[in-house]
Amino acid sequence: MRCLIACEESQTITIEMRKLGIECFSCDITPCSGGHPEWHIQDDVLNHLDKNWDLIIAHPPCTYLTNASAVRMYPKKGQIDLMRLQKALEAKEFFMKILNAPCNRVAIENPRPLKIIDLPKETQRIQPYQFGEPYSKLTYLWLKNLPELHPTEIINDYSPYVNAGTKTSTGQYRKKKGVISGSKERSKTFKGVAKAMAEQWGEKILEGAI
Repeated sequence: MRCLIACEESQTITIEMRKLGIECFSCDITPCSGGHPEWHIQDDVLNHLDKNWDLIIAHPPCTYLTNASAVRMYPKKGQIDLMRLQKALEAKEFFMKILNAPCNRVAIENPRPLKIIDLPKETQRIQPYQFGEPYSKLTYLWLKNLPELHPTEIINDYSPYVNAGTKTSTGQYRKKKGVISGSKERSKTFKGVAKAMAEQWGEKILEGAI
C-alpha cells in the first residue's frame, strides 16, 4: 500500500502510517521537521498526485480559505477585498485539484471555510478531544471513499487550542496555558488524530477492509 500525506512537513501522520508497515510519504514545499527526510518529498504536491497512491490525506493551506479570515476578506461592511478574494479562489483551485486527484481514496482536512469560497460540503467535523487530546479545535474533513473517523478517547476536560483574538506582538497566538503557538505549530496534526487516521484508514485499506 502506498500513501501520500500532502502539505505535511511535520510527518505526524506519515510516522503513524509507517508504524503499521505502510509505504507512506509526506510532501511539502518546505523541508520536513519530523526527522525522516528519506520519507519526504520536498516539492509541489500537484506534481505527485498521479503516482498510483492508494490513499491521499491532505492539509492544503487554509490562510485564505478559513472562516477565521473573514475580517480580512470584508474590511468594511458591504466591501470585499478583491485581491484577497483572488488568492482565496486560487487556494480553492488547489484544494479541488487534490480532492479530484486520480486516487480512489482521498481525505482533506481544513478549518471551517469561508462561505463565499463555496467549497463542497464537508463529510465530517471532528475535535481533538475526541481522540485523546485535551484541546478543542474544530476541524472539517472532506472524504472520498473513506469512512468517517470514530472517536478513540473522548476527553471531557479540554481547553481551546487557539485562543481567538489573543496574539503576541509578533502576530503569534497564545494558548490558554501560556504557550506561544505560531502558524506552523497550529497547523500540525494532533498525534491522536493521526493515529486514528492510520488505524482506521491506512490499516483497514492494508487489510482490504475498505
